[in-house]
Amino acid sequence: MSTSRKILVFGLLGYMVLTALAFLLFGSAGRNDEFKPQDEFTLYTWINLPGSLDINKAVLYLVLSGILTIASMLYISKLMQARPNRVQTAVETLFNLMQNNITRGNMNDKMAAKYFPFIGALFLFIWFNNLIGFIPLPTAHEKFSLFGAEIPTFAIYAATANVSVPLVLALIVFFSYTFEGIKAKGFIGYLKSLIPAGVTGGMAAFIFVLELLSNVMRIISLSVRLFANMLAGHMLLVTFALLANALLFAETKQLLLKPLTILPLFMLLFLTAFEILVGLLQAYIFTILTGVYIGLAKHPEH
Repeated sequence: MSTSRKILVFGLLGYMVLTALAFLLFGSAGRNDEFKPQDEFTLYTWINLPGSLDINKAVLYLVLSGILTIASMLYISKLMQARPNRVQTAVETLFNLMQNNITRGNMNDKMAAKYFPFIGALFLFIWFNNLIGFIPLPTAHEKFSLFGAEIPTFAIYAATANVSVPLVLALIVFFSYTFEGIKAKGFIGYLKSLIPAGVTGGMAAFIFVLELLSNVMRIISLSVRLFANMLAGHMLLVTFALLANALLFAETKQLLLKPLTILPLFMLLFLTAFEILVGLLQAYIFTILTGVYIGLAKHPEH
């Protein structure tokens, strides 16, 4: 084991031992049993509308992501300059990722030209949803008084951490590639294409049922992968933020806990940077699978 790994391992073990000793010596006075990290994902109604169309913080994040997506697409299509600056260079890198890697890498040029606006908008929409989820906004249910005005406290939230949003996106993808397959081959032809060439008899029926189920399972895999990653990441951030806050404001007799605040703060910063990378990765995975599914629906041989 290298020296750096030894320092990391023994450092973590030492932190755990010190934490255990501190709580054994000083007890758990000042513990907050009221705060629950999962409450950060509760959607309180802001504006009541008929039916199930209420306005809440999830709607705010979706609107913000939609605005950022539209602005980015307009910038890409209209505001590019002959001499790119740093912003345009970054945008062109992102554009090439969406166009060449995600879209053209999974379908021919004709299909890529047709589906690039959809896949590009989908990538940006998911990425912006994930990205702004790490920016504290005044969306919490609790409020504080500022010059007599009741202001919501700041909190982090991601609309993609609510399973309904990834599920709707996954359904849109499912109907898109199913429509493309039926349009190219006809309804019966599309169903026949689910059976690999050369498979006949009872095995063909068995494979057909499996392929049909796998197509339906794509909805679950797409939505749950995005939802679970974003929810788990935000839960970790909220938990470490709570731990750092609890140690920082511990009672006077618990002064031994004060130095232990460093590790939760460090982990909070590390996890934030890591989750920003995960947010980009999840947007990439969702959209590249979308490209794969659309390409396979029309050209299964590729």
